[in-house]
Amino acid sequence: MSPSTLPNLAALPDGDPEAICARIAAVPPQRRVFCNRTLNLRAIKAIGYDMDYTLVHYHVRAWEGRAYAHLRQRLLDGGWPVGALLFDPERSMRGLVIDKRLGNLVKANRFGYVKQAMHGTVQLSPEEIRVKYGRVLVDLADGPRWMFLNTLFEISEGCMYAQLVDLLDRQELPGVMGYDDLYRKVRYTLDRAHLEGALKAEILARPDLYVDLDPDLPLALLDQKASGKKLMMVTNSEWHYSNAMMTFAFDRFLPQGLRWRDLFTVIVVSSRKPAFFTGNHPLYEVVSEDGLLRQVNDNIEEGKVYSGGCADRLEKSLGLDGDQIAYVGDHMLSDAYYGKKLLNWRTIAILRELEDDIDAAAAFADNQRRIETLMVEKERLEHAFSQLRILRQRQREGYGPRLVADEVRDLSESMNTLRERLLQLDAEIGPLVNASNTLANRNWGLMMRTGNDKSLFARKVENHADVYTSRVSNLAYATPFVFLRSLRGALAHDAPGVAA
Repeated sequence: MSPSTLPNLAALPDGDPEAICARIAAVPPQRRVFCNRTLNLRAIKAIGYDMDYTLVHYHVRAWEGRAYAHLRQRLLDGGWPVGALLFDPERSMRGLVIDKRLGNLVKANRFGYVKQAMHGTVQLSPEEIRVKYGRVLVDLADGPRWMFLNTLFEISEGCMYAQLVDLLDRQELPGVMGYDDLYRKVRYTLDRAHLEGALKAEILARPDLYVDLDPDLPLALLDQKASGKKLMMVTNSEWHYSNAMMTFAFDRFLPQGLRWRDLFTVIVVSSRKPAFFTGNHPLYEVVSEDGLLRQVNDNIEEGKVYSGGCADRLEKSLGLDGDQIAYVGDHMLSDAYYGKKLLNWRTIAILRELEDDIDAAAAFADNQRRIETLMVEKERLEHAFSQLRILRQRQREGYGPRLVADEVRDLSESMNTLRERLLQLDAEIGPLVNASNTLANRNWGLMMRTGNDKSLFARKVENHADVYTSRVSNLAYATPFVFLRSLRGALAHDAPGVAA
């Protein structure tokens, strides 16, 4: 169970604004709410929530381990030699991209340049990456080639795909197939495991093994409801599973007499996102606890549970639209992109891995400061070396100001001195940078960074999420009355020393 991190208000200081602010602000950095686009939560009239990995968080290793086991067993039943394969959650991560043409998992920066790559389970060297991707940008619009891992549910998929690439290269898999065929086989098989219910039946039988309880999460929703906001749950999970998971995760933390359903104005299950945002699908009311459905032709009514439908119909029934509504979810495509692009809903992304990123970066902070100090010196010396080098070139080619013999000799000696110091700096910086590339995940490093740059995933978060945070309960600390202001956008020429 996740411990509460809400501020302790015992003995709140009296009459000292700074002391009051200091006490209220005592929240761990990894539990803060981060703003890409200014959002006044007071102006939001309705908040919609996804369920899986949003309202209900799972122990990733446990859940994805079982998903992997079901996937492996299905492949084994089909005659594939996968019995010895083991789930390795650090083999994959959210934000990676599968290159279905070459059989690689890649991590790209915000511009789409591949910075890290693995063919199967083998790390590619910088030179191999240059050869394979020197003229290639990751373009997620090219669906036939690139597949983005949007959610924690896809970690088992990425891990299995990488391991199967190794088997395919050794010609140990049955039939004739390429890397794209292999991906489609993995995707189809895992989808069947989810749809046919055996995996979710295991979760329902022992939710205590898979659900990461958060006692502050219901409080966040109670705060929002009491402040006058209409709360909605819109999930792709079916009614039976949703009801069981929400009952397990919420009811124990609610005031006596309340159930999880009492928190929500509208509940929509089996929503088929992203089609919920893009289409106009039939709407059904869930009329019994066992999930019996009745088709509905009129508006959505508050206090009821529905299946299917579409966002446009939901908006009209609530009498709200556009930026009066915020939607909270973990999937950058299904939960954030379409609601923002098509309906102008405000968006809040839930990124649980952010806590690991922030913890790892904090533990590495002294080394990171050392890297930055050394890099400042290196850049200064490189600039001086370049100036000396161009002077030498002018002397050799016979153009520009001429130097006397002593100056030419001093030039060569100075270049040798700088070269030796640069080599020393590289020897010290290299191991530190290599260590920074394994923070949080030994193979891929931090989710939001590639080296010193933002990752492609970080760019998607910037583009599609107005606000992001690690868990819904962090909103209890922010409160429903918060005015979240984005930082002043940084430009390259904002660097110290550029502007006076």
